[in-house]
Parts: sequence; C-alpha cells; structure tokens
Amino acid sequence: MDSAEYERKIAARFATFDQDGSGYIDREDFSTAARAVLAEFGTTARSDKGQAVFNGAEAFWQGMAGIADVDGDQRVSREEFVTGAAKRLRDSPDRFAEIARPFLAAVIAVADEDGAGATPAAATRVLRVLGTPTELADQVAAVLDADGDGRISEDEILAAFAGYCGVDPDA
Repeated sequence: MDSAEYERKIAARFATFDQDGSGYIDREDFSTAARAVLAEFGTTARSDKGQAVFNGAEAFWQGMAGIADVDGDQRVSREEFVTGAAKRLRDSPDRFAEIARPFLAAVIAVADEDGAGATPAAATRVLRVLGTPTELADQVAAVLDADGDGRISEDEILAAFAGYCGVDPDA
C-alpha cells in the first residue's frame, strides 16, 4: 500500500473518533462514546462499570492527545491524526494497547451481560451506537470472534481495533 492510500484509509478512521462531527477529536468525543455505550446497555454512569467506561474513555483521550495534539489545543485535528496519531500507533502497537485497553476492557465488561464474555450480538450493539452502519457492524462483529467460541475476548477486540485504527492498515 502506498503512502497516499494509507493516509486516505487513516483519514477515514478519523470519523470514528470524531463522534460529534466537529472536525476535531476531543475529550467530549470520548465522553459521548462512553455515554452511548452505557445507554445502549442500560448501565448507569455512577455504577462501577459506568465509572470504568468513563475512566477508560478519559485515559484513551489523554493517550490520544499525548501522541497527537501537536499544538496543545486539547483537540486533535484531522491533520494531526493522520500525520501523528496513526504513524505513532503503527510504529508502536504496545503504546496503542496501553492507551486503548482500559476503555475497551470497560466496554467489554458492560457488553458482557451474562458474565461469560461479550457476544458478537453485543459487539454489534456497541459498534452501532458508536456510529458504524448496521450492516457493517454485523459483518465486523461476526469476524471479531477470531477463535470461534461465540465470545469475543479483550485480546480479540484489541487486535481488531488496533488494526482498524492504523496499526495494521489492511484490517
């Protein structure tokens, strides 16, 4: 994949994070995502699981801002995301895991309604409330269960999310 194609793919990922369509990724986008997930699963913000989702969202935002907010304005522009975040995440998958894991783990805990792990159906619900079109959410959720056990583990979601966000641009 050439550099221009890679940058186009990464720019498309930007919209995933820009939940309010403002043209920037900021703290509010992560809070919006957290509220949407909690509402979908009927989890209150003040519950332990709700607090974990908000804390994970804040940690994810802080990590994203730390690697991409070059001008220090507390928001990540499309250009900062394309030239900063995606490159740094691709070059350092461990850093990506470090900033994404708390949020993803908390979302999985909310989506795991029976204590046996998140199902593809629950993953579809999460993807939909985060802005993924229904038909695409169904397809993505179906392949997230990489080992075919009917449950989606934290490692399976982290690997897929990392690939999607730029660590593996072909994902």
